[in-house]
Amino acid sequence: MSEKWMTRTGWTLSALYALFMVAASVAPKFLTDIGQQTMAALGWPEAPVPLIGALELVCMLLFLIPRTALLGATLTMAIFGGAIVTQMRADSPLFSHTLFSFYLGALMWAGLWLRDPGIRAVWPIRRRFQSS
Repeated sequence: MSEKWMTRTGWTLSALYALFMVAASVAPKFLTDIGQQTMAALGWPEAPVPLIGALELVCMLLFLIPRTALLGATLTMAIFGGAIVTQMRADSPLFSHTLFSFYLGALMWAGLWLRDPGIRAVWPIRRRFQSS
């Protein structure tokens, strides 16, 4: 795989992640009461939904800035961990709801891994061939 292809693919995945976060996660928390209704249904009726949305937005922006991308990804995974635990606590379906944050996190990390050679140096994927 060429470096140019990996970087472009990484930025494409990162952009898809960011668009999803804005459209499905951040915007409903600020523009409608969907976020508050959802949190109430999950057992958090007094959740500070705008604060959660602001934290998600800050983490997403940190992720998109190359110098702070690792910090943004790490902080985002902390938020996703809380989302997973909340879904588990509410007995949500495992693969469609509970693990959705894991899937989104995997997309985010794949984008970062592809676009950043420093991340690939820390987490290399090695092919091992055995000769018979």
